[in-house]
Amino acid sequence: MGKHVKKRKKFKWFILISLFLFILLVAALFLTKKIRIAALWANGYEVHGVDVSHYQGKIDWHELAGQDIDFAFIKATEGSTHLDEQFARNWQKAPKEKLMVGAYHFFSFDSPGDSQAEWFIKNVGSLSGKLAPVVDAEYYGKKDENPPDERVVQENLHKILSRLEEEYHIKPILYTTYSFYSKYIQGDFEGYPLWIRNVYYSPNLDFGSSWTFWQYTDRAELSGYKGEEKYIDKNVFYGNREELEQYICP
Repeated sequence: MGKHVKKRKKFKWFILISLFLFILLVAALFLTKKIRIAALWANGYEVHGVDVSHYQGKIDWHELAGQDIDFAFIKATEGSTHLDEQFARNWQKAPKEKLMVGAYHFFSFDSPGDSQAEWFIKNVGSLSGKLAPVVDAEYYGKKDENPPDERVVQENLHKILSRLEEEYHIKPILYTTYSFYSKYIQGDFEGYPLWIRNVYYSPNLDFGSSWTFWQYTDRAELSGYKGEEKYIDKNVFYGNREELEQYICP
């Protein structure tokens, strides 16, 4: 009887130690961003959407919209001279579906903020009935290895955001990554709706409830597009559809 008890105790300890080591392994993979569990969190939100550009090619918006999609942000412009080659087509066809649609601008470190705003306004035109304009501010190329001057970047960001707010009578949405946020945005752009990219875990862990949109994956695969990129970005809104309507331009 005594031997059986000892064996059971040893087996119990073996299970406990194995479980503990498994938890440590998962935690290590999670903290080092080797595994992605963001989609599990994202499933708990009511309002889902995508963001697209020419990388998705010619989109069949009717097919795409039928896959639990409530909103779509479409790339319009970049810097002061670049227009996304699929913008006009996407901008014409997406609103025909039951989608809330918005346009975004990819912020450049290499041109003035006010001229970037004017380029967006010139190409997008009216946003009445559409979602607020988005400024996508993140590192690109090798800019993260040699970050541009903080004061200059903040000054140009303020210029583009202020001009867009003046034009569209609504605060633009500010899309960004954690690394860009911590260097250029934190503490200096209060009041702008925050769209945060985190493909690993919920931004609730870092921002609480102070975010508005969350890009939780850049590896979703949906039907309805055939571009050079097989994946599509998926997002959630921190609220219900009625609350999302508060971000529609007057």
